[in-house]
Amino acid sequence: FPTRRSSDLVIGHEPGRGRHAGRLGALRVETADGRRFRLGSGLSDADRAHPPAIGSTVTYRYRELNRNGLPRFATYWRPAEAF
Repeated sequence: FPTRRSSDLVIGHEPGRGRHAGRLGALRVETADGRRFRLGSGLSDADRAHPPAIGSTVTYRYRELNRNGLPRFATYWRPAEAF
């Protein structure tokens, strides 16, 4: 499968569990069309200790969209670049 990329808005932080207790577990992200999902895969320990701010934009990679229009196998990549 080809990897796709997108950049969307961080709308919240979810607490970590287990190994990530006390740190960020996942980012709550909202797409341009208003769909919301959690993005936790791909975050480094440094990202979890100092997560992207709510209101910032992040870039992530994914394989495809599911039937509900949400990214499948989404993985955090980096803060979005400002153009």
